[in-house]
Formats: sequence, C-alpha cells, structure tokens
Amino acid sequence: MTFPTADRPGVIDAVPVRHPWRWVAILAIVVLVAMMVSSFVTNERWDFPFAFQIMQQRPVIEGLWLGTILGTVGSMILGVGLGVLIAVMRLSDNPVLRGVSFVYTWFFRAMPRYVLLVILGVGVAFLYPRLDIGIPFGQQLAEAFGWGWDLTFLQVDFNALSSTIWIGMLGLGLSEAAYMAEIARAGILSVDKGQSEAAQALGMSNGKSMRRIILPQAMRVIVPPTGNETIAMVKDTSLLVAVPVIVELYYQAYQFGQRAFKIMPALVAATLWYLIICSILMVVQTYLERYFGRGFGQPKPKNPRFGRPAGMGGA
Repeated sequence: MTFPTADRPGVIDAVPVRHPWRWVAILAIVVLVAMMVSSFVTNERWDFPFAFQIMQQRPVIEGLWLGTILGTVGSMILGVGLGVLIAVMRLSDNPVLRGVSFVYTWFFRAMPRYVLLVILGVGVAFLYPRLDIGIPFGQQLAEAFGWGWDLTFLQVDFNALSSTIWIGMLGLGLSEAAYMAEIARAGILSVDKGQSEAAQALGMSNGKSMRRIILPQAMRVIVPPTGNETIAMVKDTSLLVAVPVIVELYYQAYQFGQRAFKIMPALVAATLWYLIICSILMVVQTYLERYFGRGFGQPKPKNPRFGRPAGMGGA
C-alpha cells in the first residue's frame, strides 16, 4: 500500500479540460461536407458519367502515359541528377564552379517554366533551326584555309525536335535542377562535417565519400522535398502545351470537353487522374521517408522491468 507523502501526493482526481469549440468546428465541417456532397449529387452540370467516359478514352490514356507520366519521370531524372551535380559544385572550394552553379540556380529559379518552355519550343527553333556543335568559328576557318571540313562534330535539327516531349522534358528538367540543387545542398549541409573527415581519414576520395557516406545520410533530408517536387512536376506537365506537346493528359481531356461543349466534366476527368497519380506518389514518398529515416527520431527502447525508457533510474 502506498501512503501519500510531501513529495509524493496521493491519487489525483483530475478533471479533463472541456473543449466545446471543437464540437462547434466539427459540426461546421460536417455541414460544409454535406453541402458539397449535395451539390455534387444534385447539380447535373457536373455530369460525372461523362467525366468517367472521358477518363477512359484512348487519347486521354495515351496523354496520361506519354505526356504526364513519361514527362514527369524524364524531367525528374534530369532535374535530380543535374541538381545534385550543381549542389556539389556550389559547395566546392573552386570559385569558378561556385560561380557557375550560382548563376545557374539564379537564372532558372527566376525563369517561369511556361516562358522557358515557349522559348525552347518556339524561340530556339526560330533562332537555330539547325544547331551545329563543334569548334567555334569553324566555318570561317574552313573557308579561310580551304578545308573541306568545317570542324562540326554534331548537328541537331531543332525544327524536328521543337514540338516533341523531349524538348518538354529538357525544359522542365533544367528548371527543376535549380530547385533540386538547393534541396541537395541543404541535405548535404545537414550531415555533420565529422563524417567527411572520418571518410578522409580512412583514405576515401571526395567523390567516394560523397557517394557512400554523405549522400546516404543526406537522403533523410532530401527525400521529403524531392517527393513534393515530383508531385508538383506531375501537375506542371500540363504546361507542355507551350512547347507545344499535345499528347498530354490535360490537353486531351480538355479537347474532348470542348468538342462536346462540356468543359466541366473534362476538367473533372483530368482532376481525377491527377488525384490518382499524386496519391500513389504520396504513398511511395511515405515509404521512402521511413526507409531513409531509420535510426533518426526513434523512441528509446523501454525497460521491460519498470516500463520506462532504458537508462532511467526508478523511483
């Protein structure tokens, strides 16, 4: 039997604090949800059956795979790879590399993606219908010295590529790399400097320590914002119409609605597909965060004898 003392009082008959405004908030939310459901059910202009028909049309499915999903995957691969490289350059001791990485992030973070896609899809094809890659002033040197080769190594026909998904992925990927560079830089800086010093003490090169020591630990910080950027990229593929790329989810769904003079069902169809894709990506992001967050923020194991965290003394 336990007797109350000065430092250990008896049983406390605590009364929970009442929160009446919580019930008011819950009631308000229930009323708003009921109003929304009633609007969806009773307003025939939503025309959900026609929206479901649009979702199943072959051009819409092709736009989903070849425009939205392929565009997202390609843009994120380019954005993540180039972003990590720019982040490493930004943290380099070389002032030239730091300057180049700073100018890159400054330019592409300031450039709207829609404008960038228009420039790549229309402007570059107008300025450079055929892009020659080789020695600068090669044609002039060839004419001056009578050479039969103008020192050109590769020719790119921008007129043929200007309206393809590849130019769209290039534009979105270049823009995304600027944001991923800042995300990767924050993740790398979150790793204690002693980790890289320990890797150097073991004889690892800078590149090897970055791949095996720094980046695996930085992933805990990099994964959550990268997941957000991927979800945002799914929605940004609707900007590919600026290239113009017409094999894209939103464009194809909107065209069906325009031909049938039913715009809202078309917008509902596109919205439902975006919700499905983004929901799947959110689940994947959750599992990735758990995987790379192992060992961080985990509660201490409880002492089986006293029922409290191990290492704490009992009273």
